Amino acid sequence: ETYYGRITGHYRVIDSLATLAFDYPPRGEYFRAELEQFLLLVREENIDPLTVTGSYTGAMGALQFMPSNYRRYAVDANTDKHRDLWTDWDDVIASVANYLHEHGWEAGAPVLAEAKLDPDPSFQIGNAHRIELNQTIESLNAHGVKVETDVPPDTAAVLVSAEQRDGPAYRVGFKNFYVITRYNGSARYAMAVYDLAQAITQRVHGTEP
Repeated sequence: ETYYGRITGHYRVIDSLATLAFDYPPRGEYFRAELEQFLLLVREENIDPLTVTGSYTGAMGALQFMPSNYRRYAVDANTDKHRDLWTDWDDVIASVANYLHEHGWEAGAPVLAEAKLDPDPSFQIGNAHRIELNQTIESLNAHGVKVETDVPPDTAAVLVSAEQRDGPAYRVGFKNFYVITRYNGSARYAMAVYDLAQAITQRVHGTEP
């Protein structure tokens, strides 16, 4: 989200939220609520509201949490009585883990599986920007999608396109994949997160993940 915490935004959050709250009618109600959450947050964290910077929409820190999500999901991992999502990486990592947990992450459950595609003409691939678990392994198989997995046939799933340098490829996402898209709705983003995690696991343990 922020080039590993290096780019967290340079706009004053209170200015961004106030402008959008009162000078952007299409989403004014949403940003007024976020402005209220921001004022509560800085009071709780004992922060000068005029010093907090973030994106032009008011998202903050390495995780780019909006104020409501900051208050709801941020964690004081090192028990220093502050939830610092800018510079304290214990808090950052614990907070994103908490976010995923609260959205239904299942430890040890699969995220993605490779698929081979020979579908019937009426079958449609899921929207890459609006992921929904609208299929099962069984229904995908019935449409000519062969999934490399041992999960039960009634497992909820979604077929997504994964373009490769040598042409189109396809993968099937499960519940944990869907959970990642609650943080960022792009299927490509979620696949990149998963692939990076697998590469880190392999590097750390020296084995295939």
